[in-house]
Amino acid sequence: MDGPLVRAIGHLTEPHIVITIVAGSALGLFFGAIPGLTATMAVALLVPFTLYMDPVQAMVAIITVSAMAIFAGDIPAALVRIPGTPASAPYTEESYRMTQQGRGELVLGVDVVCSALGGLMGATALMAAAPLLAEFALQFTSVEYFWLAALGLSATVMIASSQPVKAAIAVLLGLLLSTVGLDITLGYPRFTFGQVELLNGINFIPAMVGLFGISEVLRNVLGGNLHFRVLRVKAESIFREVPKTLWRYRVNLARSGLVGVIVGVMPGAGADIAAWLAYAVSYQFSKEKDRYGKGHIEPVIDAGTANNACLGGDWVPALVFGIPGDPITAIVIGVLFIKGIRPGPEVFHQSLEWLYAVYLAFIVANLLMIPFGYIAIKTSSYILSVPRNILLPSIALFCIVGSYSINNSFFDVGVMLAMGVLGYLLEVAGVPIAPVVLGLVLGPILEKNFMFTMIKSSWDLSLFFGRPVAAALGLVTVAVWLTPLWGRVAGWLLPTLRRNLSV
Repeated sequence: MDGPLVRAIGHLTEPHIVITIVAGSALGLFFGAIPGLTATMAVALLVPFTLYMDPVQAMVAIITVSAMAIFAGDIPAALVRIPGTPASAPYTEESYRMTQQGRGELVLGVDVVCSALGGLMGATALMAAAPLLAEFALQFTSVEYFWLAALGLSATVMIASSQPVKAAIAVLLGLLLSTVGLDITLGYPRFTFGQVELLNGINFIPAMVGLFGISEVLRNVLGGNLHFRVLRVKAESIFREVPKTLWRYRVNLARSGLVGVIVGVMPGAGADIAAWLAYAVSYQFSKEKDRYGKGHIEPVIDAGTANNACLGGDWVPALVFGIPGDPITAIVIGVLFIKGIRPGPEVFHQSLEWLYAVYLAFIVANLLMIPFGYIAIKTSSYILSVPRNILLPSIALFCIVGSYSINNSFFDVGVMLAMGVLGYLLEVAGVPIAPVVLGLVLGPILEKNFMFTMIKSSWDLSLFFGRPVAAALGLVTVAVWLTPLWGRVAGWLLPTLRRNLSV
């Protein structure tokens, strides 16, 4: 018996993969537990190292790092009132107040178990939904892929930011950066300014490292809080009340897992959106609304489950359509292209061994989250005490070495530093960075499929609505574009109707 599943299991038991899982877990827990160092930043810094890994090892490393980092963000939320990652922000106040009340062991125990259960729900959804969607996606043409890319960018603007205008600016900036290099159809240089190094476009890896690595270093150095007052918990008793608590809120657990998966499948949303939405849903259905904001475990269960369930959901559009579900899967798509694996429905027929390894990596990472999470909680006071004057220069050094090692080029280092400054300036202006990344990734897909469709149809725009699936995707995309207009119309129309009816 030597099927792809058996070979995938064999890969995950190889010594170098086991070492990768352990090292990735430690890296993810460290980056998640330090406020200001996000899961996306950890994955971005990991990318240069994946160049020297085989595809299975690279995906295992990214999955392990991201899963552990999302959970670890709960630790500083409970102990220092600062979320380690944006996905922990919705329930930071609840977690910290519970720790102040002497219930820190319960909240951290719930955090680690709900994170693991949510991650397993996301992995189950990935294994169940992705193959079914892949069969459907085999019928897609350039028209459908164009609308998918457009829908992903549009959804990013509408749901990934509380300020859609700034998110739209970020998307357009990412699209502009994606046009640097040779024109896809004519082969004419664009925005290269005579630099030979830019003919192939802006190198994806230095751009990611700069946007998420250097920008965070600059933000911490120029305005971050460098010292924390850490509350203490007894790690030995964190699981004592967890089973009883989770059984009481079992409906919340299942509901939030579903919320996380659904949000994950939506392009451009991500774990932080899933956590906020789950928190809102939890409040609406709760019978104890008066306890919210005062140190209540219910929203911790809901949001903590959803943000980890979202991780598996994010991989569904990434693997099936090549459309990233969040910034982490945007990085994943870039790594896959470098490894010669093209995300899309063909993966489910041509790369089964690699695909099963990805599924198993999700399961293993979330099962290991409980013992590794326990260790992280036990050592949390040491993790949070790492001096920033050592940590931040070390991160900057990794950014520089990693960017240089890709092509042994100082030009890539310059690109990385420039993107880091750009990312910092965008954050200062309140413009989100994630839409820039998605624009950079989806820009070539959008342009290529648009031009292919135009050439095939002799510039007949009606072809974009000529197929049933394309028409449906196009109408949904246009509806997303018109969402702000509908809000304005409703804001004007409803008061007018009320006045007329009252008369």
